[in-house]
Amino acid sequence: MMPSPEDFEREVGRLGVHGRSRIVVYDSRGVYSSPRAWWMFRAMGHRRVSVLDGGLPAWIEAGFQVEPNAPGHRGGGMFKAQPETGWFCGFPQVIEALSDPRCAVVDVRSEGRFHGIEPEPRPGLRPGHMPASRNIPFTRFLASGRYLSPAVLRGILVAVVPEDSRLVFSCGSGVTACIGALAAVRAGYRDVTVYDGSWSEWGAPSDLPVSTDPA
Repeated sequence: MMPSPEDFEREVGRLGVHGRSRIVVYDSRGVYSSPRAWWMFRAMGHRRVSVLDGGLPAWIEAGFQVEPNAPGHRGGGMFKAQPETGWFCGFPQVIEALSDPRCAVVDVRSEGRFHGIEPEPRPGLRPGHMPASRNIPFTRFLASGRYLSPAVLRGILVAVVPEDSRLVFSCGSGVTACIGALAAVRAGYRDVTVYDGSWSEWGAPSDLPVSTDPA
């Protein structure tokens, strides 16, 4: 899911983004895909990036101005990616994390999908979850399209994973996992990563282990 540094540089450069740009990411559903964009910029070494909590609906509700048409590509951006390790990981790192007591793999899909009793939206994927992973649906971190307070987010996480855990977030395709990852960062966790392939990769026919055990 994550583009190469060269592709990322080219595409954000077409938007006129520079290394000195102050970026605010938002989406039309409140908080949904914007944390993914935030996470990608951070993974590419850009620190001046934020998520607009509540997104476009909150902006409109607050009475701020909107425009009917999006601006065209500005071009001329001189963005230089400086990838930082640790923001994303692959399935080999997830396999290690599942057996490491210092780590916790958190799946943010719905409970039904996690336990294999609801169908996957992508055909051909196996039902269930990674053995030893924990389930916190991403919707639990939000209310009315906005993040809950850092204290509440921390309470949700601590009830499922130890406070000093290294957290690996997974979902269906690597998008809503970033909602959970940003929630963990807001709650004060510092060792957080996202499994980029998520269930689209893990759940595909393969030798990777899958469980439907509610435990």
